[in-house]
Amino acid sequence: MNSDTGTVLAGDHPAAPCGPYGERLLYGWYDTGRAADLTEHLGRYGPVPLSSARSGGAAMPLVRAVEEAGLTGRGGGGFPTGRKLRSVAGASAPTVVVANGMESEPASHKDEVLLALAPHLVLDGAALAAVAVGANAVHLCLPRTRATQADQLTATVAERRRARLDPVPVKVHTLPHHFVSSEETSLVSWLNGGDARPLATPPRPFEKGVGKRPTLIGNVETLAHLALIARYGPAWFRESGSHQAPGTTLVTVSGAVQCPGVYEIPAGSPVTAALRRAGGPQGRLGAVLAGGFFGRWLPVPLSDTAPDRGAGVLVALPEGTCGLAETAAALGYLAAQSARQCGPCRFGLPAVAEDFAALARGTADTQRLDRLHHRLGLLPGRGACSHPDGGARLAASALRVFADDVHRHVHAGPCRAAYAAPLVLPVPAARPPEEEEWR
Repeated sequence: MNSDTGTVLAGDHPAAPCGPYGERLLYGWYDTGRAADLTEHLGRYGPVPLSSARSGGAAMPLVRAVEEAGLTGRGGGGFPTGRKLRSVAGASAPTVVVANGMESEPASHKDEVLLALAPHLVLDGAALAAVAVGANAVHLCLPRTRATQADQLTATVAERRRARLDPVPVKVHTLPHHFVSSEETSLVSWLNGGDARPLATPPRPFEKGVGKRPTLIGNVETLAHLALIARYGPAWFRESGSHQAPGTTLVTVSGAVQCPGVYEIPAGSPVTAALRRAGGPQGRLGAVLAGGFFGRWLPVPLSDTAPDRGAGVLVALPEGTCGLAETAAALGYLAAQSARQCGPCRFGLPAVAEDFAALARGTADTQRLDRLHHRLGLLPGRGACSHPDGGARLAASALRVFADDVHRHVHAGPCRAAYAAPLVLPVPAARPPEEEEWR
């Protein structure tokens, strides 16, 4: 159990009927039951193969291996990692690497677990990426809510420095904890001395980022996969997952399952396979949220297809729970967590959240429902970042999946479950604006 947040880490539950928790990124912990120190890590994986990243030019071995492996970002966007590496590696001046461990999605704990159980894999990946793109600085960003983990990682970085393991200096930072603070331009803004709020783009960080230098920003899970590809090669990486989605991925499974926790599954796995890893559902389900607060609701019975790329989150909603009330709470949180820098976040998302709250309460009429649909069509693609897009995606999926409930709430009043507590979704309490910290 993490002392900062009370997060349930993999292994806090009995092994049966759950698991296995992981075969690659979490293998070391699964083998020993504890996080490996540096000596154990090097004994298991060997030295960091920096030579694979040092050759410049178009035939750079590591970049080519990552491209052949088909590794994509594990932070939610799913952008090809090899393409990101190559775009920054072509810079003529020294570059910067940022390891993103902010994980602001409330229902996700995969990055926190990975950094607790396999920190050296993440730091190996950051070192390899830094050499590959010609960086002279690595920044590891965490939320201030995980102060104990930040202290532990600072000690881990110091241990590696004494062992002269990393060719590029690594600095651990703790940033203000907001939903939008994990957005890559928010990290750039904060590291440049500004607020942890998204920046209007272009230029993108790979063009002009930290210190106005080309900057590679990678999720910590992505970097850990990179460290394994450098050691075992792209063919090994593709032995798991599918042709379209190779490798493994970490997913946080919570809600009405037997063993909530973080699991490593083959990429592209159907939702049902991930739920089985967590011991299966606790009774009948009403829906599953895939991708977190920026994701979408999936109806039951679940199909055998994998959900869209998201934040590595599955929340099982038990049958009889009001999905409209759950969505309304999440939308209220997202509206309160915006940077309030552009119209869609200052006005559009709060208006959608207000309309959806009225729908959940049973006080919305058909006119208000029509207005809600209209507003959802206006939000996507209009903000300075993807924050309003994510909220609109969540709301639109709820209107589809819970369509029968929508009809009843509008024409017959709210269901009993609309006022039930506690919520299944982990919706944090929002701070008043005057108490918010952005720097």
